[in-house]
Amino acid sequence: MAGGLVGLLDDVAALAKLAAASLDDVGAAAGRASVKAAGVVVDDAAVTPAYVKHLAAERELPIIRRIAVGSLRNKVLFILPAALLLSAIAPAVVEVILMCGGAFLSYEGAHKVIHALAHDDHDHDVPAPVQGDEAESRTVAGAIRTDFILSAEIMVIALKEVLDEPIVARAAILVVVAVLITVVVYGVVGLIVKMDDVGLALTERDSPAAQRTGRALVRGMPVLLRWLSIIGTAAMLWVGGHLLLAGTEELGWGAPYGLVHDAEHAVAGVAGVGGVLEWLVATLASAAVGLAVGSLLVVIVSRLPFNRGGGEHGDHTGAAATGDHPA
Repeated sequence: MAGGLVGLLDDVAALAKLAAASLDDVGAAAGRASVKAAGVVVDDAAVTPAYVKHLAAERELPIIRRIAVGSLRNKVLFILPAALLLSAIAPAVVEVILMCGGAFLSYEGAHKVIHALAHDDHDHDVPAPVQGDEAESRTVAGAIRTDFILSAEIMVIALKEVLDEPIVARAAILVVVAVLITVVVYGVVGLIVKMDDVGLALTERDSPAAQRTGRALVRGMPVLLRWLSIIGTAAMLWVGGHLLLAGTEELGWGAPYGLVHDAEHAVAGVAGVGGVLEWLVATLASAAVGLAVGSLLVVIVSRLPFNRGGGEHGDHTGAAATGDHPA
């Protein structure tokens, strides 16, 4: 009896070790997948604060919480099942979807670059002022619809990293990614939108040091948002171009990515900085491809019938296509 109990405890211990190892594998894979989706994550964090720009301070965090819940629902209830089904019955389609996502990211990034170079001062990222529960609900719904596109890109990029995993592990990893990305993005957004409120509160303190810190926070808010937008744009071009290069290679046309690999190998042997130069070459090449493809798509979209009005209407159509304000 004692021997049987010892054997049972050994089995339980072995199962516990196996479960712990599986959790470690899931965590590691989720971490890798989340890093690959970084470009979309930065853009999501840069875009979302605009939705609460005109709100009373006490409504900012509740609305961000509502958008975060909607974002998580998008990922887990709609995008995740569709992604798992596709990966099970037609994994090649995942590559095509990734390339479509890469093209969209490239278009969005190039659209922002072109507007910046044209010194377009229209603030496309700012929704109309929100007043009342109905208007607030419309703003939240618009933000969640825009988030659906970004969430789909994040989940499909993550899915590509775990296609070799069993279906159950794949699902667990993607759930972890969905929760992790949502918490990080909307946690950062919450901190960003409250930064100026914290700064204003500090300026009212008696301490000169607190007042200086408060003024620095208030002044730093626009700078932070501007740099987030710049970093998000660069990340979109980099990730979009990389998805296009990797997709063409996976689908049998290896020449474009082959040129990038050759350039990487050419600098890899430089003593001391070979690894950094290799990364820079790959990143800049991906961003260049993203900018080139995205600029071409911007031109094509601007020629489409619904965009021929030009002027303000055309600008807002382009902004809506890139998800810069509520749909």
